[in-house]
Amino acid sequence: MTTYSYPSASGSPAASGPAEPATVHYGPRRSFRESRAVRTGALFTALAVCGVVILAVVRHHIGTEPFLVGLALAIVPVPLIGWAYLWFDHVAPSPWQNVAFAFSWGACAATLVAIFANEYGAKLLASTFSATPTQSDQWGAMFVAPLVEETAKGTALLLLFLLRRRHIESLVDGIVLAGLTATGFAFTENILYLGTAFNEDKALGGDGVGTTAATFVVRVLMTPFAHPLFTSMTGIGFALAAVVRPGVRWRWRWLPPVAGWLLAMVLHGTWNGTSELSPVGFLTVYFSVMVPVFGLVVWLAFWARANELRTVRRHLAVYAAAGWLPVGEPAALASMQVRAEARRVARRLHGEAAARAVRDYIAFATHLAFLRAAAVRGAPGPDFAARESELLAHIWHRKTWARPALAAAYLATNAPRTWPTPPPAPPPPFPHPRPTWQSPTPGKHL
Repeated sequence: MTTYSYPSASGSPAASGPAEPATVHYGPRRSFRESRAVRTGALFTALAVCGVVILAVVRHHIGTEPFLVGLALAIVPVPLIGWAYLWFDHVAPSPWQNVAFAFSWGACAATLVAIFANEYGAKLLASTFSATPTQSDQWGAMFVAPLVEETAKGTALLLLFLLRRRHIESLVDGIVLAGLTATGFAFTENILYLGTAFNEDKALGGDGVGTTAATFVVRVLMTPFAHPLFTSMTGIGFALAAVVRPGVRWRWRWLPPVAGWLLAMVLHGTWNGTSELSPVGFLTVYFSVMVPVFGLVVWLAFWARANELRTVRRHLAVYAAAGWLPVGEPAALASMQVRAEARRVARRLHGEAAARAVRDYIAFATHLAFLRAAAVRGAPGPDFAARESELLAHIWHRKTWARPALAAAYLATNAPRTWPTPPPAPPPPFPHPRPTWQSPTPGKHL
């Protein structure tokens, strides 16, 4: 049986100051070939190779100077879009590996597949239907590109769903991972489009401003969320499939991802088709279709984020009733303002190590709430008990530093100056006995 070591609760942070929590291992060490670090390194090395290849291909297509211009302009919206998605993900942050994989796949692997598959598909259409070059370009943009690009981007979500499903805990995760994948894709694609526009300006004898500026306005300023919007349909589908209870039949479980993927292609094809319309037609589709759909997805993301906080408060109340948490802590953990203030309090009083302990405590408590929420709705994972014990161990290991900071932050940011009394919690489906010890001793089993 796995054992855990805990800090003694007798010494409070106020008295002795926090020490950085020691690393705790919850499973046997893997061999070198099975090491998670080795596999992660190999994966990102492969993605880096794809990135080098796609950038070399783009530079070869448009030239060095247009490539540098396109790169400088394409990177402008990336920090803002990335920050927006990470803000939505702040309640229960996804592992950095998932975030980095999603963006890297979109920027490197998906674009590498798309640039060759789109070209092949356009040629296939031209030869099969004896289409003119103009018709081939139109059909390629409306039918081939949506199929190829949404499939390439959706593959990242499929891999995360199959291999890292336990980290997809809500609609927010699906929207965020899909958005980051598409943001990476749009970044590389914009290098090509902006560089091509710069070449057109040069060919017309201009100074490289007219067409380039127009392309920048349309692709970077007006529609920076176009690709993320399309792919978010697929992400929402995979998120719904991830949280559905295991008893649902296989074909019904895959219905949301397939429906989301099809909807993503329809939106993508509709958007690409506007390039053949007049300016009035373009603006009509933009304001009557794209803006409302974008607003709906943004509303859904805000609702899902608020629902995550409601889930934290509702399901951590079970652990508070069982004695694992202070009675008022679920309310504190359900407030982003209290969370931020708790980290500031810990950092101000005890330094960066204490702030990290508070941050980790909050993250583990949040994932514990999501884990129990899945069990309550009838979808516990096969490793529910082990995962729950692991999260409780992480929480207990950091409670000496986190709980005083959370209590102080709650009292500083709320009008009531006492911890609230939580409503009676229903009996949990997987009850834990109330702890009978004042502080766990090293080596104590959960």
